[in-house]
Amino acid sequence: MATQTIERSTLQEVATLAADVRTEVQKAFYGGAESIELILTTLMARGHVLLEGVPGIAKTTLVKAFATALGCSFRRVQFTPDLLPSDITGTFVLQAGTFALREGPIFAQVILADEINRAPAKTQSALLEAMQERQVTIEGQTKALELPFFVLATQNPIEHEGTYPLPEAQVDRFLAKLKMGYPAASDEKEMLRRYSATADAARETRRVLEPATILRLQELADSVHVEDELLDYVIALAQFTRTHRRVALGASPRAALQLVHAAKARALLGGRDFVLPDDVKHLGPAVLSHRVMLSADAELEGMGADAIVREALDRVPYRGRPRA
Repeated sequence: MATQTIERSTLQEVATLAADVRTEVQKAFYGGAESIELILTTLMARGHVLLEGVPGIAKTTLVKAFATALGCSFRRVQFTPDLLPSDITGTFVLQAGTFALREGPIFAQVILADEINRAPAKTQSALLEAMQERQVTIEGQTKALELPFFVLATQNPIEHEGTYPLPEAQVDRFLAKLKMGYPAASDEKEMLRRYSATADAARETRRVLEPATILRLQELADSVHVEDELLDYVIALAQFTRTHRRVALGASPRAALQLVHAAKARALLGGRDFVLPDDVKHLGPAVLSHRVMLSADAELEGMGADAIVREALDRVPYRGRPRA
């Protein structure tokens, strides 16, 4: 059994802060606790989230409420076919005889890339360096971004006219993909009641965290222990997707690494300093599915990548000993 690496009082503090964030976000968003939990887990793992869902299910409201609760600067970028990379990163302009950088919206801590698949690949790629390196290069000059840096992008899975598929390199930069559906009837009723009484219920969301606290929590997540048997389990899941006869491109080593990071973050938010197999199993579909490309035959048959990941979770055994 691994030695305790995080003080119990610290674990309790993390659990309290996480509960406060959930409470504040739920003042504005009524789409279910699982969405909030996955976004919070991804943030603690230093990842980014791709939110997929039809219009009108409060994706933007969810992101804005999160930014408020996190105490971070927030900018929204509406992706359109005519959006240019410089519209995101910024550009140098002539002021008083010298060139000065006019910063784009990327210089915020929480970025909402709204309808990201409405812009062509060249514009989408403006986010690649920022998401991976936490920096941007503008006309040969590299500028560091303020931490924490968290991108939440939305896309509509139904409408295809005027949209551009996300390149594989762009998709791979998202630690998790969150598929958002319609809320439960009880949640929708509460939403109707609240928003019919006030024009903007999101204003009730209060600040819970601050950037320095988030960075400290991310460092704590790094300290969460992972047994070697769990690493073997994650590798086996990834290899299952790579060798499946209906898969053209399986989960990459980056995907396996991000699954480990996410599992550590989930453990921390759950008040533990060690990862359990259930952490990996719970997060597997959200972290791996969007990175699996099916063969042409599988797509013609209507099979989804989710089914491959579920099959991996059902068929790949965990060979470690249960933790006492």
